[in-house]
Amino acid sequence: MTAVNIGIPRRSPLPDVSGRPADPHLLDRFGRVATDLRVSVTEKCSLRCTYCMPEEGLPAIPRALLLTPAEIGRLVGIGARDLGVREVRFTGGEPLLRADLAEILAATRAAAPGLPMALTTNGVGLDKRLPALLDAGLTRVNISLDTVDREHFARLTRRDRLPAVLAGIEAAREAGLTPLKVNAVLMRETLDDAPDLLAWALDAGVQLRFIEQMPLDADGVWSRESLVDAAELLAVLGRRFELEEVGRDDPHAPAEEWRVRSRGATAPATATVGLIASVTRSFCAECDRTRVTAEGSVRSCLFGDDETPLAPLLRGGADDATIADAWRAAMWGKQAGHGMDEADFHRPKRSMGAIGG
Repeated sequence: MTAVNIGIPRRSPLPDVSGRPADPHLLDRFGRVATDLRVSVTEKCSLRCTYCMPEEGLPAIPRALLLTPAEIGRLVGIGARDLGVREVRFTGGEPLLRADLAEILAATRAAAPGLPMALTTNGVGLDKRLPALLDAGLTRVNISLDTVDREHFARLTRRDRLPAVLAGIEAAREAGLTPLKVNAVLMRETLDDAPDLLAWALDAGVQLRFIEQMPLDADGVWSRESLVDAAELLAVLGRRFELEEVGRDDPHAPAEEWRVRSRGATAPATATVGLIASVTRSFCAECDRTRVTAEGSVRSCLFGDDETPLAPLLRGGADDATIADAWRAAMWGKQAGHGMDEADFHRPKRSMGAIGG
């Protein structure tokens, strides 16, 4: 078994803020303002997707290092009240593996009343947890599903859990969680399944979004040469569907939208499919995200290894203003983009499962 390192990021307790204007928001040097907060709550996952997790899973983060529900609630409250955060999404790993996830949501709702709270999940067990999560204030979910072929699903995720994922999606539909988005990572081995997945999504009434695979896999086998890019996907889908480009309604939204209908259909196309071309059609210039890791560090970019730890401030008696200033400083140093087209590009030390989506 090969040992997997979740990565040791470079940590700066107080990044250089020279030249930063007196702006209370999460502003960076390139004029972007972060309003979308992603909070990872665990590195654990119930699946082992080849583009994310190693077969044996990631090394465990000691429980004492994980932020508590009260600490998460406090951080999100600071973000919403003092820094201009407009929504929060809880991620992992798989957030449903936090037994206290409902407590996290409840603490967040108490600290930031009215703030939309979303969840990114693989859906395994969602049908059983959903009532408590809704009671705690959950407003929306994104569910990961890369194929509806059970054999291919088991091979890609190393777990035969497709029925459990579909049960979670159905539970979210029945609960009225809309828009219900399903995310599929583009992989060479499941590319031919993409039309069937889209047909299933159209029948199910969910919004499907395909995502180009990024170099964030723990096994480190990603390569540009094996990437399934947006153009190739559109060609495959175009054999079965008519596609009309819509673009983005919101410049900060990562997904380009396409109206879609089956070839030969006469009714106007009303459904859409999304395409998040993170690698080949970078949207870094419009990025509005700020991330907090499960251990309580601000990570300004998925592809930047610099992290600013807020947990010592939370646990050391710092007031909210001090924590907010440290968060602003962390975001001021955000890099211009992921840099995958640069000759000196180096993939992050941490994989997606250790960072949070």
